[in-house]
Formats: sequence, C-alpha cells, structure tokens
Amino acid sequence: MTEFTMPSLGADMDEGTLVEWLVNPGDAVSKGDVVAVVETAKSTIEVECFDSGTVSALLVAPGTKVPVGTPMAVIGPATEPTAHTPAPQPTEPSPGFYPAPVRAVTRAGDAVSTPLVRHLAQKKDIDLSTMHGSGKGGQITRADVEKAASPPRHRVPASPLARRLARSLDVDLEGVRGTGQNGTVRADDVRAAAGKRAHRTQRAHRTQGPRPPAPEPPAMPPSGAPPVRPSVKSRPDTLTTGAPTTRSAISALMTRANRDIPHYYLSTTIDLAAATAWMLNRNANGPVGERLVPAALLLKSAALAARQVPQLNGYWKDGAFVPADGVRLGIAVSLRGGGLAAPALANADTMSLPELMKALRDLVSRARRGRLRASEIADPTLTVTNLGDQGVETVFGVIYPPQVALVGLGCVVERPVAVEGMLTVHPTVTATLSADHRASDGATGARFLAALDRLLQGPEEL
Repeated sequence: MTEFTMPSLGADMDEGTLVEWLVNPGDAVSKGDVVAVVETAKSTIEVECFDSGTVSALLVAPGTKVPVGTPMAVIGPATEPTAHTPAPQPTEPSPGFYPAPVRAVTRAGDAVSTPLVRHLAQKKDIDLSTMHGSGKGGQITRADVEKAASPPRHRVPASPLARRLARSLDVDLEGVRGTGQNGTVRADDVRAAAGKRAHRTQRAHRTQGPRPPAPEPPAMPPSGAPPVRPSVKSRPDTLTTGAPTTRSAISALMTRANRDIPHYYLSTTIDLAAATAWMLNRNANGPVGERLVPAALLLKSAALAARQVPQLNGYWKDGAFVPADGVRLGIAVSLRGGGLAAPALANADTMSLPELMKALRDLVSRARRGRLRASEIADPTLTVTNLGDQGVETVFGVIYPPQVALVGLGCVVERPVAVEGMLTVHPTVTATLSADHRASDGATGARFLAALDRLLQGPEEL
C-alpha cells in the first residue's frame, strides 16, 4: 500500500485544494496517470500519481484544502481481473475514508485508456468500447474523445481565394450564397456579402437619431479649493491584474526572493544574423508543420548553455548549491487572467528544435487554459523569461527560489554591427542573466552568456 499525497507544486506552495478526482476506488492506475485536479494559489493543475496499482480509497473530498504532504488516497497492489468475480456488496465506508460517488464508468480496459481519458469520456457520455484509439498501440487519447464528442462540422464549399478573402474581410461563409458550380462560394460572392454588410451598417447609422448631448463638464471648484480627483476605487478594473490569491502568492514569493537572494546582473547583445538566416532557409525548404520561430533557437541555446555551465542549473538548499541532474527549463508565461506561471520543459537540452517548438506551443497553450500537470510545475532548474513579443528590449528578472539564475530575453531588433571593419545592420537580441551571488560569481555568469552567444552562431548544431 502506498499513499498518494498532496504534492508540492512549487517552492511557494504550502497547501492546495482538491478540485476533482479523476479516478474511483477499484480503478487501476499506472505511474504517470493523471488522477486528480488540484488548485493552487496560482493555477489549476492536473496531478499524476507516482505509483502503479489499484486505487483502494479516496481520503479527501473535492473542495477540501489540505497542506502539502497530506495523504489523499491509498493505492494498493494491482489486481488481476477475474472472469466471474461476484459483484461487491455495498458496505459502510471505513472511518476517515471519503466515500467516492459510484459512477457508471464506461471503459475499454486499462490497456487502452488512462483515468483522465476515462473521466473525460464519462463526462461526455462516450462509450470507449466502441472507439478506436489513434495513440500509440491503439491507445485512446483525449483528442479522440473530444473529437467523438464534437458534432461533425459542415464545410461550406468555397474556392481557396474565397476562403482567404472571407478571413481578411471577416465574412462568415455560412451566410454567403454561392453562385459557383454546385453552390460553391466564389470570391465575388464574398465581396458582395461584404459590400451588403457595409451598406447595412451605413444605413443603420443614418437612421439613428441625433447624438445625445454631451454631459456638461463638472462645476469648477471655488477658487483656492483643491481640485476634485477621482478616487482610486472609481478607476477602471483594468488597473488591477490577476486574481487576489494569485497576486498574493507572487507577491510573497518575489518579496522572499528580493529579501533572501543577493542578485547580480549581466547583459550582452547577441548577433542573430547567422541564426536568422539559417532559420529562414530551413523554414523555406522544410515541412510547414515544422517551421521555427526565433524563440525556439533561443530556448534551445539557453538549455545547452545551462548544461555547459552547471553552476547556474540547480537549487540553493540548506545553505549550499545543489546541481540538478538534468535541464528543466522553466518558461515564464503570462496568464490571460493576470499573474504568471513557469512550467518546465523537461530535457529541453536534448530535444530537437521541432520537438522543442511543439512542446513549447503545447505548454504555453495549456498553461493559459489551466491544464498544466504537476510534473510540469515542480521545480524547474533554470527559468527563462521572454518579453520580446511585448516590445521590451532588455529584461532583468527576479530569480524564482530555490533556483539560482534567471535568463531574460528581449525582442529581436536590427542594430548597426561592425563586421570585418564594415558597418552593416544585423538582427540582434539583448540577453540578460540574473544570478544568485551565493551560488556563483560574475565570471560564471559571463561564461553562461558567452556560451549562449557561441551556440547561436552555429544554429545548425542546435
């Protein structure tokens, strides 16, 4: 028997709230299966189990907040299915055990579906025994279930030009009458639909009555009186960012980081001419689905540099630096509701660039949808923050404890560069390093930035 406990999903996490169980007593689980959904101060996380066996009991009810390390379920040894096992008689729950609701789970066998997939199928009333999985070995995936649950889409027959035009003019093809063969929508049909919409809009404006008079300006205060200012409470809500609990968690962690970690900062400007030319040539001659963006090259280079300078890849624990076994690159992601998450790309230094690109896209998408897993949250070894898409050129970040360094990347900017005595213009990026002076010195940080620069000058080796 082993216990499944509330995991620690970050250095700042002391407790979590169980949102939902994805398994029932009697379900077989394997190491790595997602078995529960937990809410932390920052996000909602899908949590995997670390043992294989059969769920014996669920100890915590959904909606309960418990400290890290609290036993939440008991996992017993795996049981072999028998052909004529009598149905279990209902019994009273043991004291202290949470009786899970009995669910009519439709399942196709543990070999072809995970608890998360079975749970999703149950919610969407999908019979897994009638499905054929598209995963490895015929495994039924989440995408298979979501596809089976979604109604078939009707595709309006239209020419490729008409589709491009409809997207650019924001015209819904469903409402356009096609005049081509068999009702196919042509480009002229889209232009006509867009023209009619513009005409209706103009007519609606003409039929509107005169505009209401503008509100009178507020009376001027008496001479000598202080001007009346809007109170802080009356300001738009856009001035606040993030949920209160998320903001509080970030506030506490960053206060601790600035208080306890003696930061030092370095920066360098890296010439990206070679990397950009190589990437554009590769994109032009490679499959569309494997096209790269500069961020993929920058992250892969940062991961390799962390491996080459291991003094910056690890944790500060119990008064000493503890190097990490591998490179788990934390990616700072701004959430749509406000706040930050820093999920990890495990083994980013060994991924190929297309693999890293795919993993990055998936990770960011799930972070913003609140679909991260516990293994992706726990303890990245080095975090990278990239604010280039916001137009920021230089980023000096705050280290995420217990890590000992943070890499900042700005936007790619064209700058004048001297090459063999000639002045020319190249794409460049400013890379920064915030590092913990207890674990390393400036010379170590400089070696990291030099390695990052060197790696980006040979992109074909990434």
